[in-house]
Amino acid sequence: MFDEIDVSLDGVRIVDVPHSHAAAAKAVELVRQGSAEILMKGSLHTDELMSAVVARETGLRTGRRLSHVFIMDVPTYHKVLIVTDAAINISPTLEDKIDITQNAIDLALALGVSPVRVAVLSAVEMVNARMPSTLEAAALCKMADRGQIRGAVLDGPLALDNAINLHAARLKNIESPVAGRANILLVPDLNAGNMLAKSLSFLADADAAGIVLGARVPIVLTSRADSVEAKQTSCAVAVLVAAAMRDKTWGRLPS
Repeated sequence: MFDEIDVSLDGVRIVDVPHSHAAAAKAVELVRQGSAEILMKGSLHTDELMSAVVARETGLRTGRRLSHVFIMDVPTYHKVLIVTDAAINISPTLEDKIDITQNAIDLALALGVSPVRVAVLSAVEMVNARMPSTLEAAALCKMADRGQIRGAVLDGPLALDNAINLHAARLKNIESPVAGRANILLVPDLNAGNMLAKSLSFLADADAAGIVLGARVPIVLTSRADSVEAKQTSCAVAVLVAAAMRDKTWGRLPS
């Protein structure tokens, strides 16, 4: 196969293990040893890899919760969108969403995004006591005001239309530095995030890269069905994150 695409593996270290679970464990071990700066899922199942990553004594946990981000280039939108979390956290709590938000902000800063604008999404833009996602959105925004979430301006709850469309926001009399200008979309749960990301990909021809943040190293978590371009782009994003971690600029606010 490599001969067909004119790629040489000369000088590339290959570590042989007996099965997929061992491959996940060995890959995590190599990261812990400092032999690798990026972890990438190959043909094994996601749960096999992530089980090794989250193992309490031998994994790659940090003080942050793990979360997935899609970096999406949507032809009909004027800037790159980060959608989170659409792959790992099924029903995140408010505490989970603090880490999910900060992981996405840190990524945006590492990619040179400025200013970072986070839209905390719900079905409506008004706080409703019967809709927990709106209450959590309001709480996250107040946390950002108090410095508990750093590096971005947050607003929410915002419905998707007024998060990404300035005209829609103005029609609803929403005065906000985020409405119509968001570059991070924080979804209320995995169902909403997964459907949003796939809708953008399949209905709006968006290109997407996906990585997991919150571990000791960035984790490329693409699907086996993803295109070569999606996998390459995901690797490129992971390289930028790894460089920021190596240079100790990851998670630091710009001066």
